Formats: sequence, structure tokens, C-alpha cells
Amino acid sequence: MYVTECPPLGMESHKIESDQLSASSVAQYWFAPQRARLNMQGSEDEDNPRGGAWCANSEDRIHWFEIDARKETEFTGVITQGRDSSNALNESDFVTSYFLAFSNDSREWTTIHDGYADWLFFGNNDKDTPVMNRLAEPVVARYIRIIPQSWNGSLCMRLEVLGCPLSDSGDVLHRQNEVTPVDYLKFKHHSYSEMVALMKSVNEECANITSIYSLGRSSKGKELMAMIVSGNPTEHEIGEPEFRYTAGLHGNEAVGREMILLLMQHLCKEYNDRNPRVQRLVEGIRIHLVPSLNPDGHERAFEVGSELSSWTSGHFTEEGFDIFQNFPDLNGFLWDAEDKGMVPKLTPNHHVPIPEYLETNTTTDHATGTHLLGLSVL
Repeated sequence: MYVTECPPLGMESHKIESDQLSASSVAQYWFAPQRARLNMQGSEDEDNPRGGAWCANSEDRIHWFEIDARKETEFTGVITQGRDSSNALNESDFVTSYFLAFSNDSREWTTIHDGYADWLFFGNNDKDTPVMNRLAEPVVARYIRIIPQSWNGSLCMRLEVLGCPLSDSGDVLHRQNEVTPVDYLKFKHHSYSEMVALMKSVNEECANITSIYSLGRSSKGKELMAMIVSGNPTEHEIGEPEFRYTAGLHGNEAVGREMILLLMQHLCKEYNDRNPRVQRLVEGIRIHLVPSLNPDGHERAFEVGSELSSWTSGHFTEEGFDIFQNFPDLNGFLWDAEDKGMVPKLTPNHHVPIPEYLETNTTTDHATGTHLLGLSVL
């Protein structure tokens, strides 16, 4: 029995690029093949029309959607979805059945056959719910075509393809520049609750080198979580350098959050596996990791979605402040103290305390200020 499981090739993640996609026709330019990505969002704005699917020209008799994987690939399945639309007046557009065909040169095609006839795959029952069809046996080819046979409303679809690219000698140099994938790292976007759960799981797995603390709360009451990774995580040790990685100052810039969460997992796992480089880092440095400094903004941007949001969606705090430009200027405070001969006896030049006037001004002006100030100095 066929048991191979392959991951998505990258329609939804955009790993599959627009020039790898083609179709028999398009209804309008805003329903072009690059709009056929799983979970792609559509816009009803007449001045900025962006279709939530690929839609074919209804006057054509033959329809197909083609993906060029650019190399031999073991195809194992297809996930389909209908057209995204928030306009209640629009019909519900989705493909209800289709054939699958494969090729190595995009000229000669072989349709999956059950021994008697071309194998008809059943598609969607509504426009939103993804439907997965796994192949009974994997098919090795470079190109795959989805050939719709029946549909509800207009012929529109979004999709993802499951497949395992096959390696060849020409890929050796390319692979040398890639990070080797590992099973324990999950490459996904985490919601706030998923982020907190992941941090707690890392802390439980590596309790001897990690400690979680809070910088305070966001305007909507979410804890601003931080993790220390160090040989003695709960203590400031004399002579031990400390540094902080902070992400998510702009809530709609989500990659930083994921990079820091991956770093937490990597340091924990590699330390336990006695990776000498990681052991030196962890035991010689006190590392502070803050994956999301603006969780309210992240949540707001996620609700709108990347396809329809503007650059301001979730960028600022609830009070409209840009955290990136809102840290206290402790440099000026320290330089002024140095000019007056107050350093180091009266004013320390490390672990600089927050001046009272900054704390007072900040807490008066906006709710998140004290959280930012608490993060400014280790």
C-alpha cells in the first residue's frame, strides 16, 4: 500500500513562483494563475481588484491549470479550494471534479487512469473548505495539470500540490547553501497562544538552561513573553555578557517572531545533544529572546490577512505608537552623566536604571511604554 507522505510544494507559501504557473485561459487579469494559491484572499475593491482564485474564460471548451515543478518530482496529492469572495451577491464558485495529468516536457501528457477510464477526482462542496485527494501511487514527473470537469457557478479554484522533489547531481552546489532541515523544527506561523505554548515546551525540555519571564502586558492584556537561555539563566553573573534579540515590534512583520522561536528550539535541542558550539554560546552568554513585542498588532494584522492588509495594519500599537522608534534614549542620559563626572560612582554605565522622568512621561503618555523601557536595559 502506498504510504509516502510528501509536503506541500509551495503554492500557498509562494515557494512556487508565479512564472511556474500557467493556465488554459483567464476570465479577467485579476483572476490570473498566480491567484490560484491555497487560501489566497480576494478583494471586492473596484479600484484594486484582486481575485481570490484562478478563474477560467467561460467561453473556452477545454480548461486546465499547470504547475512546472522545475525538476522531477514525486507527486502524491492535490488540495483544492473554491474562489474566495466576501461579496454575498457572488455565486459560490468551486470545482467539483477534475482529472490529473502529468508530463516531463509539457507537450506529451499522461492522465491518471484506473485501467478502464481516466480517474475522476471529486473536488469541493463549497468555496472555502480545502479538499485533499491523495494519489493511490506517486507519479514522478516535472509538470502537473489539473483538468476541471465540472464546477459550481464559475470555473474558479485555488490549490496546493503535495510532492517530494527528487535530488540530482546538479543540485549539490545548491544544497550546500541551504540549511539542512531537521524534524524537531516546525516551519509555520504561530498565533499568540501557540507561541506561548511553544515557549513553555522549550522551557520544560531545557529547564536547566532556560527561564521565562514577562516584560509586562500589552494594551489588550497579553503577556510580553521573554526567555533567557544561559548556563545559569536566573542569575546575572559578573563578567558574563548579555544580549537580547527582540522581534515583532511591528505586528505585521511576522518573520522575526518565527526566527526567534526557531532559535529557542535550536539552542535547546543542540545543547542537549552536546553540540560544542552551542554549549559555548549558552554557557558563556546570557541570551534574552523576545519573540513578540507587539502581539496586539500581530493579531490585528493576522485577522485582516496579508493579501488585503495595508502596511499600517498591525504596524503600530493600539495607541498608534511605532515601537521601533519609541525606545528611551539612555545614551543621552549616560553621556550627560559622564560630562558631569557622575560615572561610575553616582551613575553606573551598565544595567542603566530607567530615569524617573522617563518612566513618568511614558506611563502617562501610553500604556505600553513601561514595558518597552523595561526591555531597553538588561
